[in-house]
Amino acid sequence: MPTIQIPPFLQPGDKIGIVAPASLIHYEDLLPGINLLRDQWKLKVIEGNTLKSSFNQFSATDAERQEDLQIMLDDPSIKAVIAARGGYGCSRIIDKLDFTSFLKSPKWIVGFSDLTIVLAQLYQLGYAGIHAPMAKSMTLDGAEKAADSLRQILFGELPGYSAAPHTFNTTGSAVAEMVGGNLCLLAHMIGSEIEIDTEGKILFIEDVNEYLYNLDRLMIQMKRAGKLNHLAGLIVGQFTDMRDNSNPSFGKTAYEIIKEHISEFDYPVSFDFPIGHVPDNRAIGVGLNAYLDVNKDGVELHFLSSAPTII
Repeated sequence: MPTIQIPPFLQPGDKIGIVAPASLIHYEDLLPGINLLRDQWKLKVIEGNTLKSSFNQFSATDAERQEDLQIMLDDPSIKAVIAARGGYGCSRIIDKLDFTSFLKSPKWIVGFSDLTIVLAQLYQLGYAGIHAPMAKSMTLDGAEKAADSLRQILFGELPGYSAAPHTFNTTGSAVAEMVGGNLCLLAHMIGSEIEIDTEGKILFIEDVNEYLYNLDRLMIQMKRAGKLNHLAGLIVGQFTDMRDNSNPSFGKTAYEIIKEHISEFDYPVSFDFPIGHVPDNRAIGVGLNAYLDVNKDGVELHFLSSAPTII
């Protein structure tokens, strides 16, 4: 794995792009986010063609979505690309994207959920990305801290977060690279060229709208593939709108399922962290070094410019 490179941080007046590489977006839902980026963060927003088009459940055809994102990747004047929303569709275009120009002029890529696969591709290329609110979600009620955490990383102010203690937490500390994202996508990538090497890393996971039995299956797949065995730490984010069988019930909550599958490991674990399909979805620098401390009083996560040794 190559050393992770950090794209240039933004400055007011920089040009950024917004595209919809996955599901259909209603343009009016983006306007508050676009206004935030333009008026408060003082960035020049370039709007992709996929923000106002549609093709079945997608924002456009595979070819059109790939082209729209490719244009943003290839333009050296664009310093960051923020997804409009996730949904489904990035897996259909990821292998067609050409990162030749990106490698000459790296930039920040921002998104979560379905964008997990794009961030994983960047990580395999040796570049950090940002798992964070997208244009549609950064102005939701309750998203103020999450949006500001994205601004901090984009502009070079590495943030730190605190979380309350949780009954399922495992205490301990770790300094390591952050990797992870949507659990379904992480399992989906196993066996592909961009599956994530989690050994020695702090892994973060989140998901939405899954059946509990399928969450169990995803955790089993991750464990069988060795993705949970040698972590430096684990951050369990939000598992929202989870579904259960009508009768009989699966019999466990989402966190109980996850706890069962990691019970044999002794690395630090933080449950109920503000990451996921919720307004307070704190920005996580994928590939950035971070310090994780889980203790009886709560959890601290701080991003670092380097990886010091814990004393």
